[in-house]
Amino acid sequence: MFDRRTGRFLSTVLLLVLFSAVACSSAPDPEPIDPPGAAAPGGLAAAVDAAFGPLLDEYDVPGLAVAVSVDGQSHLFDYGVADKASGAPVTPDTVFEIGSVSKTFTTLLAALAAERGQLELGDHPGRHLPELRGHPIDAANLLNLATYTAGGLPLQFPETVTDEAAMVSFFQEWTPAAPPGRVREYSNPSIGLLGHATAAAMDGDFTELLQTQLFPALGLTHTYIEVPEPESAHYAWGHNAAGDPVRVNPGMFDAQAYGVKTTAGDLIEFVEANMRPDGLDPELRRAVEATHVGHFALGAMTQGLGWEQYRYPVRLDDLLAGNSRTVSGEPQPVTPAPEPQAPTALLFNKTGSTDGFGAYVVFVPEQRIGIAMLANKNFPIPARITAAHAVLDHLSGD
Repeated sequence: MFDRRTGRFLSTVLLLVLFSAVACSSAPDPEPIDPPGAAAPGGLAAAVDAAFGPLLDEYDVPGLAVAVSVDGQSHLFDYGVADKASGAPVTPDTVFEIGSVSKTFTTLLAALAAERGQLELGDHPGRHLPELRGHPIDAANLLNLATYTAGGLPLQFPETVTDEAAMVSFFQEWTPAAPPGRVREYSNPSIGLLGHATAAAMDGDFTELLQTQLFPALGLTHTYIEVPEPESAHYAWGHNAAGDPVRVNPGMFDAQAYGVKTTAGDLIEFVEANMRPDGLDPELRRAVEATHVGHFALGAMTQGLGWEQYRYPVRLDDLLAGNSRTVSGEPQPVTPAPEPQAPTALLFNKTGSTDGFGAYVVFVPEQRIGIAMLANKNFPIPARITAAHAVLDHLSGD
């Protein structure tokens, strides 16, 4: 565990204690120094340990990084190893794959392009991708792609879609199962096409736009699509169900749907930017705020741009239901989200997984509390949510 805001202070205390022990050998042994993270407020370290610590043994997770934001201050807690083979520990510098949490960056880029007048969410894909004009996919709009409501796009591309020509053919030949806006079917091709159209509208390469424009604008200095060579030593190895070391495989629209890699510290900075966007460039601030607008309702959950939201406080059962395999793996009827009648506290969350990694992000702007969890194993989503919900309850005093 590591609280980055107290690390320098604790290091100084440690040096003073060691000096005292050498200079006064006849003195009693000094009291043991509290472990890093113990200075986090209100018993936070104990709450995080109790909620997340047992997951390592229960699900054979090699390593975890948990970042918690409280009133604008972030606290980092590290557990286990980044690589079972070498035994290298998880540290604040460890880079993890975040899987589908990447989708929140894709939708934010689209919202930013909309703020700049480069696209509108009501645009049809064919406006920016002429090869799709006149095909059924062009009946949907970019908002439908962002919210998985285009009409039944699948969770994954067929295995035959390995290049851009095959991707274009897939969308040209796709037949919808429902009109746009009627059914939500969670889909990597859906969010991938949104990112592809956004990059075309911005006249750039998607990966380059994120790495050279969006990430720096958010103040994220250790967040990547392509991990640079100088940072490769910090890139954790994921571990699959058999315990073998794995990392994400390249695939069509991987960058747009599940390709971001980052540290817990950077991910909690992104959470803080979502909770308090007023310090951002005005265009980016408005784009962040646009991603918080709910568009389609499904049970207790409302689908926004990337983020899924709930009225807060939210029951654990409702949070688990909204993140269930049924909701993520089967088509679900949706209705347009009603206009809010009064200011309402909201909880935003997003899960993410690759073959060897698992992630979960959750935050409540009105409470100014948020959590980002990264693991180098894809362990069950209900366990991630339950642990985070327990820490949120601690922070909110429930």
